[in-house]
Amino acid sequence: MGETPGSLAREHSGLSDLIYEVATTDAHAHVFSVLEGREWERRTAGEFATEVTALAKGLVAAGIAEGDRVLLVVDSHLDWARFAFAVWSVRAVLVPLPRTASAERVTHVVRETRPAAMVVQGERQYRTAVRLQRELPDLGRVWRYEEGLPVVAGLGTYMDASAVRFRRDEVVADDAAVVLYPMSTVSLRTRGVVLSHGALLSAAADLVDRMWPRLSELAPGRASAVLDLPLSQLPGLASLVACVVGRVRVGLVPPGRLRRELERFRPTVLVCRPDLFERVHGSERASAHSTDWDSVGTFNAAMDAAVSFDQSPKKGAWRRLSRSMYDWSFSKIRDLLGGRVHLAVCWGGGLSERLDSYFNGVGVPVMQVFGVPETAGVFVANAPGERVTGTVGQAVPGREVWVSREGELFVRGGAVFLGYWADGEGSRAAFREGWLATGVLAEEDGEGFVRVRGRSRPQASMAEVPGRFVPRANVIEVVAGPEEVVAPGVVATASLPVVEAPTRELEVASGVRSRWLGWSRWVRGRVSSRLWVRGRGTPRWWLGSRLGCGRIR
Repeated sequence: MGETPGSLAREHSGLSDLIYEVATTDAHAHVFSVLEGREWERRTAGEFATEVTALAKGLVAAGIAEGDRVLLVVDSHLDWARFAFAVWSVRAVLVPLPRTASAERVTHVVRETRPAAMVVQGERQYRTAVRLQRELPDLGRVWRYEEGLPVVAGLGTYMDASAVRFRRDEVVADDAAVVLYPMSTVSLRTRGVVLSHGALLSAAADLVDRMWPRLSELAPGRASAVLDLPLSQLPGLASLVACVVGRVRVGLVPPGRLRRELERFRPTVLVCRPDLFERVHGSERASAHSTDWDSVGTFNAAMDAAVSFDQSPKKGAWRRLSRSMYDWSFSKIRDLLGGRVHLAVCWGGGLSERLDSYFNGVGVPVMQVFGVPETAGVFVANAPGERVTGTVGQAVPGREVWVSREGELFVRGGAVFLGYWADGEGSRAAFREGWLATGVLAEEDGEGFVRVRGRSRPQASMAEVPGRFVPRANVIEVVAGPEEVVAPGVVATASLPVVEAPTRELEVASGVRSRWLGWSRWVRGRVSSRLWVRGRGTPRWWLGSRLGCGRIR
């Protein structure tokens, strides 16, 4: 494969080196985009590095020492990335939480990690932080979030940038960079996963190398992606680092706004969860149903043609011609995703085999990938030319996977976490004879392609999660985030009671159902008359389908 951005990233000792290297070699390269009003404005590497340095000087002036934890409870936007790289530049440890985290969860994280400073967004989070500041003497500063973080940057206005440079030069790959607390409906007290600079860089480089055959086809500066994955969770954080490693310009939006920004941003690299593809497909299908029956038939035929084309091992002239007949329909799907997607990376393994084939047949190359917080990123991934529909791919180079008799997926090799924060017993319980127990239920075929089936535990550690609880009845226990996929009917383990997922069928009252059956029989009796049907020249199969009672005999 030769020299790639991934191989270059593995030579760095710290995450902040990624930004400063680009700023030094190509200061005018566009690395981020920010939404200003209704337009996306680009930011160069030189501008971003200058802003990161200003925040880093403010952290040094505030007394943040090497190894201190800094809690960040804000939405995903460019300031999140600026502050994170500033924390890594001064050799401190970032502890991110989503803005929507409950007061109980924030309190648990603060009491466990004892941060030296906090940046919080929103009045509720600020009141929680002030209360904790009175309780814990270690929590020295609490900053309320403002755009651009002027309060933090202002502290280091008169400080020389060499103070930051000295800190950055001392960073080594084994230094802790992040303490990640996965969001969970199982427990408010999930363990903090400690990830090092080297682990995050290595996992990001593995993902970039896996996608490089497709990424390398884009001209320099044309690769761009917009992310709505929460940066406080693994998929968002790993995707951000991978985009910076792969020189992919990044735009950040809060969760739930991705689809609205696709047509305006027009990314060439799409990074998302399976639900985006499900919503796009569902909206186009609903549009066909709302038009007329001919549109429904055309949509179904186009979908069959796309699936057949993708699953065919040989794509000869006849198959290409059959597919081209529906390209006018496929172009609408591509336009809903921005119209320029050259590569789509789908986190989590929840995309069905049919939808996987459909979007690839439409002309949107979808590569499903999977990872857990303890592996610092992706450890299995599909790749261009090495893909099986409905799977999350094979183990990336340098890693091995194994499925136990109980169906749990184990991984060995490559970058893994340093351990759980302040939990040595839990850290040891995450390994079995050198293999990391992911807590994920999966299947592996003869060629090493993995299908994710669900979760048996909320985290890799086999030790019981402290403070766990069972949610209300008929709600499946799902660990929030795209990497956590729970399938209905998962067999529970002793440490994690799993509640069956509710069925999606509508509950119909018995009285209503009986009236419907009576009306249906009356209609079938009326239309069974040959004179009544044929007298109007109406085919019986057509009338029966319109009335919802099947073919009329």
